[in-house]
Amino acid sequence: MDDGRHVLILCTGNSARSQMAEGLLRHLARERVTVRSAGVAPSAVNPLAIRAMEQIGVDIRGQRSQHVNEFLQEPFDTVITVCDHAAESCPAFPGQVQRLHWSLPDPAAAPGDEAQRLAAFARVRDDLQRRLRAWLTEQDGDSR
Repeated sequence: MDDGRHVLILCTGNSARSQMAEGLLRHLARERVTVRSAGVAPSAVNPLAIRAMEQIGVDIRGQRSQHVNEFLQEPFDTVITVCDHAAESCPAFPGQVQRLHWSLPDPAAAPGDEAQRLAAFARVRDDLQRRLRAWLTEQDGDSR
C-alpha cells in the first residue's frame, strides 16, 4: 500500500451495509487502502449481501462479522459509519481520525419476497459504490 490509509467501516450488525462497503472499497482501492469493517453488535454476513455483491463481481464470502472492540488499538485514518445507531455508539479512536457518517437504509429490513429484498440490497450497494468512488476521488485529490 502506497499511502498507508486505513479505513474502518462501522454498522450495527456488521452483516450487510458495512460488509458490502468493505468489499467495495477493497475492490475499488486495491492496495491504496487497508479496509476493515465491524459492528457494535456483530452477527453474521447476510447471504443477500453476498449475492448482491456477486452481481457486480465482488466476492465477500470470506469476510466475517467482527466487533468494533477488535480494532480499538488500530490506527485508522478514516472511520465511516453507515447506520445511525453505529454513528451514535461509535467509540473514539486514537489520533486524528476523519469521521464520516452515511445514513443508509438497512436492506435486511426491507419487506417483500426474496427478489424484492435482493433489489433493496442492490440499491444500498449501488449507493455505497457511488459514495466510495467519490470519497476515493477526493482522497486522491488531497494526496497530490
